[in-house]
Amino acid sequence: MKVNRPKFTSKRKKKVSRVQGKMGKAPGTVNYLGTKEKTSSRAHFIDYGPNDFKEFDSTDPENIVASSDSKLTSWINVIGINDETFIEDLGKRFGLSPLVMEDAVNTEQRPKIDEYEDYIFGVFKMIYINGDDEIIGEHMALVLKKQSVLVFQEVEDDVFTGVRERIFNKAGRIRTRGADYLFFALLDAVIDHYFLVIEHLGNKIDQLEDEVYENPKPEVAKRIQMLKKDVLKVRRWVFPVKELVIRLIETNNGLITQDTKPFLRDLHDHTLEINESLQIYREMSMSLMEMYMSNMSNKMNEVMKVLTIMASIFIPLTFIVGVYGMNFQHMPELTWPYGYYYIWGIMILLFIAMLIYFKKKNWL
Repeated sequence: MKVNRPKFTSKRKKKVSRVQGKMGKAPGTVNYLGTKEKTSSRAHFIDYGPNDFKEFDSTDPENIVASSDSKLTSWINVIGINDETFIEDLGKRFGLSPLVMEDAVNTEQRPKIDEYEDYIFGVFKMIYINGDDEIIGEHMALVLKKQSVLVFQEVEDDVFTGVRERIFNKAGRIRTRGADYLFFALLDAVIDHYFLVIEHLGNKIDQLEDEVYENPKPEVAKRIQMLKKDVLKVRRWVFPVKELVIRLIETNNGLITQDTKPFLRDLHDHTLEINESLQIYREMSMSLMEMYMSNMSNKMNEVMKVLTIMASIFIPLTFIVGVYGMNFQHMPELTWPYGYYYIWGIMILLFIAMLIYFKKKNWL
């Protein structure tokens, strides 16, 4: 006989695996693994030199490659990486390895640097705080060629506004330097925003620390858990960047000139500071939960202490009341004219004496 048993389902939604879409496919297959809605990709061009500047958009891979001026430095910003056909065609026209293009659209790819004969490829995370005070991490891939830098990003929003303004206004040295300095400037903008995220995490830790000490409500524990997840998520995205910058400094690849390496060393100092702060915040976020549990335990102990003191005071009083509440005929105190008042006086004196005793013991 078949018995229908009730089915128990978890309240937590099962995460949709994006890796399954990649399984079974040949290495080098361009397969977008992100969550953004499918849109048409386009490229935003900025070509510049000491005295020249032009800016335009294109949606044709053939025009994108043909528009690259060998005399100028080209910044080709590809917006939208879920158009797999467009990305694959663009990679072939620029002579990029299929493995590079696979990683360029793989939003789960860990930060990395790969060196090839005529270009350097890097994967990083753009991290910033959105309007809802949430930490957002966007996938980004960079390709450094002799006279150009290709940037692949999921959405139009990015952290490169300052770099664009410096190019447009001829501010600083960027207009007089080559593509390797542009590569550094873009990476520097990404890392500068890491500082903003680190500052945001530090403010949240300070706020939660105050709440844990002053008023440790149950919802504080949930916020501490969310903070721990944010710190670990940011650490996973940021921690490898230090080693990648070291690789760029130590490389013998001619695409990175000696003039640019001092700036990369300064960038390395920034990554060291960020990683040290992240390590501190990681330990602080983990200790916050211990502090919360300790404070909750202390509060519970205070409540138990008050209840114990109250019980200790009323136990002897209850004993006296219980004795004289017995229904025996021969109880001498029952015939005393002032027996009722004597018992009240004894109970009050006993109550005061116990309060004085607890006070001297610092239990009150």
